[in-house]
Amino acid sequence: MVAMLGLIVVDIIASGVFNWPIPGGIEIVGFLGVVVIAFSIAHTQFLHGHIEVEFLSTHFPKKIRKINDGVIYFLGMVLFALLTWKSYEFGRVLQTSGEVSMTQEIPFYPFVYSIAFCSLTVLLVLLAQGLKAIINHAKK
Repeated sequence: MVAMLGLIVVDIIASGVFNWPIPGGIEIVGFLGVVVIAFSIAHTQFLHGHIEVEFLSTHFPKKIRKINDGVIYFLGMVLFALLTWKSYEFGRVLQTSGEVSMTQEIPFYPFVYSIAFCSLTVLLVLLAQGLKAIINHAKK
């Protein structure tokens, strides 16, 4: 985030004062944004930092809440399994085709692979949290 902010500030100053913007500055900020977002999702899930809307589920009986929690964890795992798989496939396509950014000619595939890796990490975190929830519910 600091690198993104610094690059944007330097680009604005260089454009305004010297009439010379940083070549590919917007591309680099975009790639850094992918890295920041992708690598923060698993950490945030690990800390239970994502927003959970429990307006309706708080009114359900305990048994229904447990089933609801299980379904939510399962659907999250399915989503991130698909995201892992498709991101990896797309990364392979980009790597084979040699797709690069327009100005700096930075290859796209490492960033897509990082999304696949981070999605796999989120999947594993959801699996661990789901198993923990099942074990805790079984103990009660």
